Amino acid sequence: MAKSASLPASMTFVGQTQSPQAVDIHARVDGFLLRRNYTEGSVVKAGDLLFEIDHAPFQAQLDSARAQYAAQKASYERAKANLDRVLPLAAEKALSPKDRDDAIGTAKSAEASMEAALAQVRTQELNLSYTYVRSPVDGVSDYAHVNDGTYVNAGNSLLTSVSTLDPMRVVMSVSEEQFLTIRDLRDSGRLVLPSDGRLEADLQMSDGSRYPATGVVSFASSTFNQQTGTFMVRADFANPKGNLRPGQFVRITLKGANYANAIQLPQRAVMHGSKGDFVYVVDGDKAEERPVQMAEPSDEFWRVEKGLKAGEQVVVDGAGKLAPGVPLKITGDAPAGSFGPATPKAE
Repeated sequence: MAKSASLPASMTFVGQTQSPQAVDIHARVDGFLLRRNYTEGSVVKAGDLLFEIDHAPFQAQLDSARAQYAAQKASYERAKANLDRVLPLAAEKALSPKDRDDAIGTAKSAEASMEAALAQVRTQELNLSYTYVRSPVDGVSDYAHVNDGTYVNAGNSLLTSVSTLDPMRVVMSVSEEQFLTIRDLRDSGRLVLPSDGRLEADLQMSDGSRYPATGVVSFASSTFNQQTGTFMVRADFANPKGNLRPGQFVRITLKGANYANAIQLPQRAVMHGSKGDFVYVVDGDKAEERPVQMAEPSDEFWRVEKGLKAGEQVVVDGAGKLAPGVPLKITGDAPAGSFGPATPKAE
């Protein structure tokens, strides 16, 4: 007997792995690339040295800036010492107000020059540090885009890239038709989404193997992409061993929703004809061929989208031996869950 029940809903999409943080590494100063210090394609840590740009010009500029700072500091100290002598004398009227103002102005000017020189030192220290190109994140490195000895320019010379691996993101494209189907099922009450909105995701590799960790849907776009005709959905998977790499094509099955009042059939009960899928429904003691529209399979069962009602008895075992109008012999009670076995009645 066909019965309605709440059934787990699963939706399968093709997805592509994507690093949640793919960082392009550019040169930040001009100069000749001295050497590459990492193995291309290797896993690197934040702070690891990737490249070195010729340090000598920047070291020379830093030395010059430090010397200039030392000179400006000495000038300020002389001006400050002179001001310390002038102020008491000016207070006793031993010096004119102009002498006092000149001493104050000279000290302030010397202090400003010293601060400017110190800022230049810090700038040159920063530029020198940029000649040591380090990874900003943990991740897997790409190939080197430039060779040792190449002159690189700040900002427009891409050296390599580093992509984080854990977690790994999978991006799926949901077609407008799929989106509308899901929406209609939800709005009609036939599809019940999790109350907390949390959908889990299973990942199948290209070789058919299942990835051991279960992912979670982290984002679903509310905007339709007119260029691709799809909505974007993302799921995140723990990837501590780095087994997933950016750019892989995978199959994602989303779980957590349920079909309300759904009818399901064992897959062996569904016949395939020239006009589509059909089943044999028990009509008295005869078999009636009934066209059905099936939804996605789930394990050994197939959800019926259209064509059957709860309470109807469907032939499961022996259906391949039947034809419309053939007398049936019921060989047992309908099993719990739904459907009865039958065989053609002996003539």
